[in-house]
Amino acid sequence: MNVLEVVDLHARYGKHEVLRGVSLEVARGTWFCLLGPNGVGKSTLLHCISGRLAPAAGTLRIAGHALASAPAAAKRGLGYACAPEQLPGLLTGRQCLEVYALAKELDAIDAEVVSLAAELRFTPFIDSFVDTYSLGTRQKLCVLLALLGDPQLIVLDEAFNGLDPRSALVLKRHLRERLATRRCGVLLATHSLDIVERHADAAALLLDGAIAQRWHADDLERLRSPGSEGLERALAAAAESAEREL
Repeated sequence: MNVLEVVDLHARYGKHEVLRGVSLEVARGTWFCLLGPNGVGKSTLLHCISGRLAPAAGTLRIAGHALASAPAAAKRGLGYACAPEQLPGLLTGRQCLEVYALAKELDAIDAEVVSLAAELRFTPFIDSFVDTYSLGTRQKLCVLLALLGDPQLIVLDEAFNGLDPRSALVLKRHLRERLATRRCGVLLATHSLDIVERHADAAALLLDGAIAQRWHADDLERLRSPGSEGLERALAAAAESAEREL
């Protein structure tokens, strides 16, 4: 079952078209990485998925629910990590978690999220105001907010930026545990080839608002094998080919 289906999605700001017919799927139990340089539409795509931006055309389904016609049901299945600078600076971390839990109609903050907060060493900062947090501490809070309510689709935008190596490892292990039991699918927009090479089950390269290349599990396995061209070379070749066609 797919936890995300994006079909022929178009999005624009004013007259400027940012996304041009994007289609992709994220299956339950799959870690999907969205790659691409700055300014090609990755964040715009995530904003459409989160409901922050209404697409100009196309369809979005989250956990089987159409975002356009059943937004409440679709968003119940979504865990979206906002950008760190979008967190409310005048609230504490605990207050942010409580507000999100209330919005998701939870009686309390998930015990699993509380446990992860301790593993990430976020707990000592939980009653401090967000505007005193470092980038790494804000990133931890963004991820914890996204994981509330056991979402079927977890959407992360460069979520490992600013995390120390230990915290990054804890988060990767936690996401893998959720995926292993097929509780969810993960969509991560990232520049990090290391994450793609080590953790992705599928990936796509977004260029100029369109998907330029896709890699399925078999493709990634081949690129990881000794003697292969490797993901970095494959990405460069795909980008060069796409630019020639533009």
